[in-house]
Amino acid sequence: MELTVNPPTPVVEVKPYIVQFRIIYLNADFEHYINFSEKFAESLQVEYFGTKEGVLEALQENYPADVIVAHAGSGGLELLDIIRSSSGFGNIPFVLMVDRLSQEAIDTARAKHADDVFSVRFDEGDLLTRIKYFKKRQWYVANKASKIIGSQGNRTPFWKRAIDVLTTGTAVLLLLPVFLLIALLIRLDSKGPVFYRSKRVGSGYKIFDLYKFRTMRTDADQLIRKMAALSMYNKSTEPVQQIENNGLCEECQAGGKCKSLLFHDGKEICEKLYHFQKEQKAAFMKFQNDPRITRFGQFLRNSSLDELPQLINILKGDMSLVGNRPLPLYEAEKMTTDDKIFRFAGPAGLTGLWQVTKRGKGKADMSEEERTQLDITYAKEFSFKMDMQIILKTFPALLQSENV
Repeated sequence: MELTVNPPTPVVEVKPYIVQFRIIYLNADFEHYINFSEKFAESLQVEYFGTKEGVLEALQENYPADVIVAHAGSGGLELLDIIRSSSGFGNIPFVLMVDRLSQEAIDTARAKHADDVFSVRFDEGDLLTRIKYFKKRQWYVANKASKIIGSQGNRTPFWKRAIDVLTTGTAVLLLLPVFLLIALLIRLDSKGPVFYRSKRVGSGYKIFDLYKFRTMRTDADQLIRKMAALSMYNKSTEPVQQIENNGLCEECQAGGKCKSLLFHDGKEICEKLYHFQKEQKAAFMKFQNDPRITRFGQFLRNSSLDELPQLINILKGDMSLVGNRPLPLYEAEKMTTDDKIFRFAGPAGLTGLWQVTKRGKGKADMSEEERTQLDITYAKEFSFKMDMQIILKTFPALLQSENV
């Protein structure tokens, strides 16, 4: 009798799904960024900035950062003050980096209301555990706020839902060729998904995915690291040779000592070498912005066509054509006080009362307090007539240059 032995079933290693948190990283020292992004490559999607102004500009453009990680000596302390005093960004989790972790650094971080403080090398503590805690805290706040708003019995009236479905449904059908063409061009332009999703808080403090067409490369972070190695260190042999010569250029090396010595970051460095490295980094920093936004993505942003998929959000019922602006999680978290939370009792929408009120009064800008009060007014008083008035006032605003 022949005995048949079945071969052992191969063991397939299944890697757990890793959530990538979006990090805004501020540090004037680009090499620290390279080390940071390599250390946390699997868990963090890192967006690098060399100045606090760049960070603020990204936040104003609604970059969906989960956490800001900023170096104290690179404008991080000033940025923290601005963030914490901001009505819009005040609750975004903020991690301060310092050159050396000390009691003084901890006390400074606590006094300025940072969420945590780490050494720039991240050799002490667990950054990922802290980030996960920050996200759990946001979801806890969202759940609590949702229950408060839910007790008010907020529901979208039938007439409002009917208008949303009829208008946006018709628009999607008419624009379907445009959707398909844009989707095709995005796939041809770069690898990755067609749509980009951003967590927003809408009616009833419900969290949903806001859709946009993808305008950035999915491998931008990895590409920047490769470019850094090629552009900063391998562009020529001159910087390598100079570093090997103990910070002396070839001319100074021939004489045995530096003719023009500088003290930079506590170290002695040849002035010629210092300016050469500074020019190398400046040239790279100009070049590094190229891979972030795709060629076609730049066109989508400039034409606002990347916003078209929000029509899908309206069809799904995540938001309405007219309502209060859906907010990023960190911004919505600041609106959970008793005097502000009821702005979430109204529908979320593409256009709303404060946008057309701003235009009607000719204001160049409007304070966050004014916007919140108008949102609360809309949540309490919205009607068919009010919605029609807002829609009619929105069309002329779209023809003007200022964003509403």
